[in-house]
Amino acid sequence: MATEDRRVRRTKRLLRDALVSLALERGYSAVTVEDVTERADVGRATFYTHYTDKDELLGQIVADLGEDLKERLRPLVSDSSVGFTGKPVLEMFRHAAEERDAYRVVLRGEGDGRALRRFVDERTALAAQIFSARSAANGVTPRIDMEVLSRAWVGEQVAVLQWWLESDPPPLTPEAVTEMLLELSLRGRYWASGFDGSPSSDDRTT
Repeated sequence: MATEDRRVRRTKRLLRDALVSLALERGYSAVTVEDVTERADVGRATFYTHYTDKDELLGQIVADLGEDLKERLRPLVSDSSVGFTGKPVLEMFRHAAEERDAYRVVLRGEGDGRALRRFVDERTALAAQIFSARSAANGVTPRIDMEVLSRAWVGEQVAVLQWWLESDPPPLTPEAVTEMLLELSLRGRYWASGFDGSPSSDDRTT
């Protein structure tokens, strides 16, 4: 059974890598199941044993990325619920560096954007969980809607992550880009743009 499990895992990994590489080369819409099986050197019947079509395979890629990332973030969530540590963001960038091509396919919106929406929704749900726990732990009340807060935070990360992964080599280390995102979160865009103090009424109009 263990040998069979290893064989199945190897086959699924070959199919996953084939779809990712082909999507980056040709664009997801131009890739067929036959293309994937030829690249992976796997029979079509074997493909359909595991997946109904390439969309299901792409969905599994996103699910696997999300599950791997969730496991890596699990020990960091409790600390982040008390204060801003930046550790979950750093871990996401490190994970993305290890799974660069798969992340690039997802963040490019391949597959009619379904994979990207799922990725963003899962990250948003986790961010909302952390933010809510942090507010409760510190006895404070959020000043804006939690969904807006969470999606704004995740949106910044996703936009920066996409730029970072598409640059070869990445222009910043994971530690450096995480520090910048953390400073932006703690101090705001006004401070990040070089201004001191509080924005004037004129600044608020631009």
